Amino acid sequence: MVHVSQGLFAISAAIVLVLGSLHLAFTFSGKRFDPRDADLLARMKEVSPFITRQTTIWRAGQGFHASHSFGAILFGLVYLYLALEPSHFLFGSYFLLGLGLLYLLAMAVLARRYWFSIPFRGVSLSCVAYVGAWLASAA
Repeated sequence: MVHVSQGLFAISAAIVLVLGSLHLAFTFSGKRFDPRDADLLARMKEVSPFITRQTTIWRAGQGFHASHSFGAILFGLVYLYLALEPSHFLFGSYFLLGLGLLYLLAMAVLARRYWFSIPFRGVSLSCVAYVGAWLASAA
């Protein structure tokens, strides 16, 4: 039987997993991350950053979006596995518990400062579930 703390950790991880998966899908399909200005999009596909001429601002952005998605997906998969793993290894590791919380808090700060309301709400909900799970596991 799944304990409340396991369920809350799993919910927290699943939220990040879903957000990361959607972000990856949106990166390579549709126009959700395209600028609204068609001229700007054309320029982004032509201009390279100062660091190198081997890519363009657009291609670098696509890569950043994808790698960001992979990080969220990895977090979601690993912590979902750890939440449901029978030996309850996660619950005995303050390092992993703290690392997961630090990741989620950092994502919440980034979402609040640089992104928009949907990821901020999703990551905040994941943080609440995570903290609830940690508190439930300590009880």
